[in-house]
Amino acid sequence: MLVGQAFSDTVWSACEVWSRDQIDAFQLAAMQRQLAYVQEKSVHYRQQFKATGFDARDLKSLSDLRKLPLTWKRDYVRSMENSPPWGDCLACAPEDILRVNFSSGTTSRPVHMCWTEKDVERWADVFARYLYSQGLRKGDVFQVMVGFAWFVGGLAISQAVQRLGAAVIPAGNGDSERQINTILDYGVTALFATPSFAAHLAEVAAGMGKDLRQSKVQNILVGGEPGGGLAGTRARIEQTWGARTYDCYGMIEFQPTAWETQAQNGLVIAEDFVYAEVLDPQTLDAVPDGSPGMLVLTHLDKEACPLVRWATGDIVVRDSRPGDDGRTFARLVGGVRGRADDMLVIRGVNLFPSAIEEVVRSIPGVGVEFQIKVDDSLKDPAGFLTGIKVIAEVEAGNAFELQAELTRRIKDQLLVRAEVEIVVFGSLPRAMHKAKRVVKT
Repeated sequence: MLVGQAFSDTVWSACEVWSRDQIDAFQLAAMQRQLAYVQEKSVHYRQQFKATGFDARDLKSLSDLRKLPLTWKRDYVRSMENSPPWGDCLACAPEDILRVNFSSGTTSRPVHMCWTEKDVERWADVFARYLYSQGLRKGDVFQVMVGFAWFVGGLAISQAVQRLGAAVIPAGNGDSERQINTILDYGVTALFATPSFAAHLAEVAAGMGKDLRQSKVQNILVGGEPGGGLAGTRARIEQTWGARTYDCYGMIEFQPTAWETQAQNGLVIAEDFVYAEVLDPQTLDAVPDGSPGMLVLTHLDKEACPLVRWATGDIVVRDSRPGDDGRTFARLVGGVRGRADDMLVIRGVNLFPSAIEEVVRSIPGVGVEFQIKVDDSLKDPAGFLTGIKVIAEVEAGNAFELQAELTRRIKDQLLVRAEVEIVVFGSLPRAMHKAKRVVKT
């Protein structure tokens, strides 16, 4: 693929090679239009702007956005309670709502997000750009293995695949054996799943006596969990499937946000679609590139439910230098490192579940499923964690050696003490959607 060449020769591809000055100028102009729009149309933000003494016409630079407070999930939930069913964040007429999806309820009760016709078209264009950058073309067969009922991912990516002219199979995230048979019988060349489900299907296929490396699958797009950005998880998936694995990132509030290209050197932020800040999760001050912080996003052209300074809770590391493939949009190196509220502090060491996953999946013979248990027995008298418990599956025959190796690597690589419990392969629950790794008791 030529850098900047579009799937449909539209401006959305050309923007990926803008200079940083061009990106900044575009984002400032788009932000000025967007803030004027939300001030006029959104009850929530009109009240917020008034309460903080902010006027959209005051935005002279992107740094002026910091005069506004963050928008948290609790604020969005409260806006719906204030004005059911659509909420005070709605900025279009109810009759202009074209699509409604719901969150998975990972961090709160399920909430909805709305899109107008323009929003849906924009969303599909950006997602199609993702897939094109990974090599998807007309003639490919793409199997979508995430949920369609209620949730946002399945329908979104199916529409993008169709926009590129490829065949799409909307398979959902259940019926594992049928998924595998469909992949083999219909010559599927690309697919989308959570990392956990992709790993699970490899196990099921092995049990069926089928080798997924003999399928026609060339590209696997994974999302919904941090695993796609981890070298160990990526290697496991690529080895068992014989296909390249690409990470992507989005959420119901900002769908889509960032993706890996064939260069596989970080998630490319769609900077023509969203404005991204990276803040210290404690002080909420901006952090420099290369330092971990919480991702904060603002829509640049959303109509239905535009959000300003949305606190995602996800910890990332940004790199604003051009990527290896020549794309100039900033990248999230290593993908999403974890969630701010999932971070464990163990004797002064900040630890995310994704770091444990990286170690677990780097050891041959240790299964792909694991759990992290946190309970009072691991706390000192002051209530601070002194270690963690890790439950991992292993293949029969070498349990003692693998238990010792996993314990040693966690201590050496992550600098924390871990009590490792080994269980029989296949005894931990398999994730069909988003895996829950931390169990607090």
